[in-house]
Amino acid sequence: MKTNNFYTSALFVIGICALTFISGCKKDFLKPDPLSFYEPDITFSSRAGLEATTALLDRHLRTYWSHLNTRDISVPIGTEYMLSDVAVSAKTDDGNIFADVATRLTPTDGMFDNDVNMISFFWGETYNGIKYANTITSLIDNVPGLDQGTKREFLGRAYFHRSFRYLALCFQFKDVPLVTKILTAPKQNYKTTSREAILEMITADMEKAVAWVPEQSKMAYIGMINKGACRQLLTKCYLATGQWDKAIAQADTLINQSGYALMNNSFGTFDNPSPVNWPVTRNVIWDLHRPVNKAIAANKEAILVMPNREGTDATIRYKSMRNWGPMWNQAALKSPSGKVLLSVGKTDAKYRAENDINGTVGRGIAMIRPTYFAQFGLWSVNGQNDATDLRHNSAVGNWANMEMLKYNDPTDSFYGQNLRLYNGNTLLCTDTIRSWFNWPHYKIYIEDPVFLATPTSNRNDGGAADWYCYRLAETYLLRAEAQFYKGNVGAAVEDVNVVRRRAQCAQLYTTVNIGDIVNERARELYMEEWRHMELSRISYSLALSGKTDEWGNTYNVNTLANNSYWYQRIQHYNDYYNKNKVSVRNRNYTIAPNNIYWPIPQIAINSNLYGKLRQNSGYSGYDGGIEMWTKWQDAVADEDTN
Repeated sequence: MKTNNFYTSALFVIGICALTFISGCKKDFLKPDPLSFYEPDITFSSRAGLEATTALLDRHLRTYWSHLNTRDISVPIGTEYMLSDVAVSAKTDDGNIFADVATRLTPTDGMFDNDVNMISFFWGETYNGIKYANTITSLIDNVPGLDQGTKREFLGRAYFHRSFRYLALCFQFKDVPLVTKILTAPKQNYKTTSREAILEMITADMEKAVAWVPEQSKMAYIGMINKGACRQLLTKCYLATGQWDKAIAQADTLINQSGYALMNNSFGTFDNPSPVNWPVTRNVIWDLHRPVNKAIAANKEAILVMPNREGTDATIRYKSMRNWGPMWNQAALKSPSGKVLLSVGKTDAKYRAENDINGTVGRGIAMIRPTYFAQFGLWSVNGQNDATDLRHNSAVGNWANMEMLKYNDPTDSFYGQNLRLYNGNTLLCTDTIRSWFNWPHYKIYIEDPVFLATPTSNRNDGGAADWYCYRLAETYLLRAEAQFYKGNVGAAVEDVNVVRRRAQCAQLYTTVNIGDIVNERARELYMEEWRHMELSRISYSLALSGKTDEWGNTYNVNTLANNSYWYQRIQHYNDYYNKNKVSVRNRNYTIAPNNIYWPIPQIAINSNLYGKLRQNSGYSGYDGGIEMWTKWQDAVADEDTN
C-alpha cells in the first residue's frame, strides 16, 4: 500500500490549487462567507475537479490542529483546550489574555483569529469546509463518465467532511444555519436550524457514507477519508442522537471486523532525538506518537491520519513545542544564584551540548498550560497515582517534569543541577502560569528541521508532522461511553481497561462512571480530541441517557446552558476557573455555564439582512422567540428561497 504519496507529491499541489480545476472559478470562493454560498460561475467539468476539491477538503481538515498558514504562535486546537477542564490560556505577557471568559466572550468581543483565541476560525473555516463539501454534492452530476460506485465514493467523502464540521458546530455553537448546497442565487434570509435536526441529517448522511466509502485496505493512499473514519464519525453521531445500540454496533465492527488493532508492542522506527540529555526507553506509547510511525502500514491503530510532511509545497509546521511547552527561558525563572536559563545557538560560546534544553525539549512559550488536575489528579486511579502508566511516565522519557531540566549557564554556580521551584522558602519562578508546568513530551516533541539545519538558531519550535484524527483507542472509549449509557457498566469497564493495559497501567478499573471514561479520554487523546467540543457532546449524550455523573448530578438537554457536565467538570477540576482567585494583567480567570456554547458571531447575524438567526442563551441579543427550523428537510427546502 502506498502511504503518503497522495499528499507528498502532485496532489498536494492540487489541494492548494484545487479550484483551478473548476471552470470559471473565482478567488473569492476561498473567502469565508457562511451566509451566502452563492457562487454563480463554479462548475465541474471533469473528474479532476472532484479529486482536487476532495484533496482540498482533506488538507483543510488538518488546519484545525495546525492552521491555514504557518503561524509563529497559536493554533486552533489550543482554543478547544483553554475552554476545558485540562488547560487554560497562558500568554501572560498579553494584556488581552483570554482568561476572563465569563465576561469577555460576547457576540462582538472575545472571538478572534489571533493569539488570544481562535473561536472565529472555528466559525468561518468550518463553514468554508462545508462550502467545499457542498461543491461536490451540488455539482457532481455535472461530471460526465462517473459510474454509480465512483459517484457514491465522492459523495460519501463529502458527507464525511460536511458531517464532521456540522457535528463540531452543533456542540461548539449549538443551533446554527444549515447550508447543504451551492446556491444559484444570493441568499440573505437564513433561519437557524435546531441542533437536533442537524444531528438527524448528518447521521443519515453518515449511514450512507459508511456504505459507500471503501475500506483503507482497498485504497491506494493513506490520508483520504476511508470507511473506518466514516464508522468512527457515525458512532459519534449515534452517541449524539441517543442511539446507544447502534453506536456499539459500529464500534464493534471497527474493533473486531475492520482490520484495526491497538498497538500493544513497539513498532516502526525508534526515534530517540536526544539520547544523552533526554534518554527514552523504547516503549509502545513513544513509538505510537512518533510522526514517522503514524501512517505506516505496520500501525494498525490508525484509522484516519492527516499527513503533513516536510519538504512539500503544503507543509504546515505545528510549532507544537513552542505552543504547548513551558516558557523556561524567560527572566521569571531563575536559578538560586539569579541566573536565567540559556537559549542559545550551537555556535554561542556558552552553549553546552550536555545541557541543551532547547534542543532537548524545544523552546516553548506556553500559549496554553495544563491545569493542576491535568498534570497530577488526572493520573490517580483507585486512589493511587499510577506510576507505571506510560503516558505519565518520566522514567521512560515520555512525560516531562520541570525538575528534569538542568541549569545550563556554564557561568552559573548551579550549572548542571536540576531545576527547583523553591530555594528554601524563596520562590524561584515568578510566573508559574507560563514557566512552570509538566507536559507529555511524547505528544508534543516534533523535530524542527530549521533548527537542526541552523547552528546559530536558538529556537527549536517543532516542525511538520503527520497527526491522528481518529485512532482505535478512541473507538474503545466511545464504545465504553455507549455501554455506560445503556447501563452495561461491566462492558464499559473492560473497554477502558483495554486502553489502560496497553499503556501498562498498574491500576485497572473495577467499575466506571462517566468521569472515569472522560478522564481516560484526557489521558489518551491529548491534542487529538477537540476537548471542549467532546465535553459538550458528552454533556448532551449524558443528559439524553438520564445517567448521573460522578457527583450524582443528572442533566436536562434543554437547560445545558444553565448547568452541564462540561461546566461541572470545570468547577471540580480546573483550578483556574473554579477559584476566581487567579489574575493576570487585571483579568481574573472566570468561565460561565452558558460558555458551553460559543456566541453566534454578530457579524453573521448582521449580514443575514432579511432573516433572523437565533443567538445563544446568555449572550447579548438572545431571543428565544426567534423561529428556527426544527426539521432539516424544511431548512433544505428553504435554501432555494431568497
